[in-house]
Amino acid sequence: MRNYTTQMDAARKGIITPEMKIVAEKEYRTEEEIRSLVARGQVAIPANRLHTCIAANGVGSMLRTKINVNLGVSRDCRDYDVEMQKVMAAVNMGAEAIMDLSSHGDTQPFRRKLTSECPAMIGTVPVYDSVIHYQRDLATLTAKDFLDVVRLHAEDGVDFETLHCGITRKTIEQIKKHKRKMNIVSRGGSLIFAWMCMTGEENPFYEYFDEILSICREYDVTISLGDACRPGCLADGSDVCQIEELVRLGELTKRAWEKDVQVMIEGPGHMPMDQIEANMKIQQTICMGAPFYVLGPVVTDIAPGYDHITAAIGGSIAASSGAAFLCYVTSAEHLALPNLEDVKQGIMATRIAAHAADIAKKIPHAMDPDLAMADARRNLDWEAQWKCAMDPETAKKIRDSRASEEDDRCSMCGKFCAVRSMNKALSGEYIDIL
Repeated sequence: MRNYTTQMDAARKGIITPEMKIVAEKEYRTEEEIRSLVARGQVAIPANRLHTCIAANGVGSMLRTKINVNLGVSRDCRDYDVEMQKVMAAVNMGAEAIMDLSSHGDTQPFRRKLTSECPAMIGTVPVYDSVIHYQRDLATLTAKDFLDVVRLHAEDGVDFETLHCGITRKTIEQIKKHKRKMNIVSRGGSLIFAWMCMTGEENPFYEYFDEILSICREYDVTISLGDACRPGCLADGSDVCQIEELVRLGELTKRAWEKDVQVMIEGPGHMPMDQIEANMKIQQTICMGAPFYVLGPVVTDIAPGYDHITAAIGGSIAASSGAAFLCYVTSAEHLALPNLEDVKQGIMATRIAAHAADIAKKIPHAMDPDLAMADARRNLDWEAQWKCAMDPETAKKIRDSRASEEDDRCSMCGKFCAVRSMNKALSGEYIDIL
């Protein structure tokens, strides 16, 4: 019988939960270190008490950088079986979280399937589902309708919910006054903005934030405070709308922590490389070290088809500067719903970015596989290299498709291989080239 409501409540009572023990072991930290970080809000362990098959993970800047994969059906691509294949492939490739962003049909069976079968953290965006759930136009929905969907997702076992609480009626005037190049590109943010414009009412996720906290506390749902005003192009990076919303998210973070509700803060977006580090530091200050969850950032706007690369560049800078959670971006970003191969490429690019950042942050044991790979390469031990590789299947496939006549080297250098020459020279052997 739990004698605490949320992970944060337990941590503040001095209780080390089973989830904290799992996270401590994964992160090479003591259980007391994890408990203390959760109590301060600097680590979140999203784990809805009804998601019983979850493999708990901690999200925080001092822990391994975690990866989220966005999936879900749309009106044009409706096959839930294909989405479930993507889910399992994503988990097998190392993703710690899955966000169901479905925008068509009966979403509840898929959401419940995720929380009953998937060990990854599951996230959703209730404002999307509100229109679908009620099958009514946006303007006819009430504040109560939105809050009821927040509860529905919590009851379905979702571990974290993205709620665009920081956009208010004041934002409407800011958007009109400051003339952003791309306006609002957040899908959830645009829906809330449109609803406020059509109804004349305040953002229900902001106005009824206390009621939302009660729901999240009851089920131990982590709030991911969505950045409705994240920049959607380089020109809008670090503008007034983005920073003003971040200040409001810092205020909401304090209110959530007062109720023992865990919080993550969502961030950009598209942003020039030279602004990324500063944005991470500003967030850490304003939001008091709450875990920062970023999309990219995408560092150039002109690479459609390659945005998994532009996002990985920005993600590595962001994570090494304090971001805790990277949302993957695929090559289909801005173009289409990603297929299975797009998902794989997006995950691998994001994993590389996260791993590079973890090495830079000196996360305990982060560089161990790199040291093992160096040993394997020095010894020209290909089987050992496959064991060290993030994606051994792809690496082996490339080598086998262009094999060298000699088993111990690749077809690029042959006998000109520097490793081979050095090994022979240092052991006093004759070095034959021709």
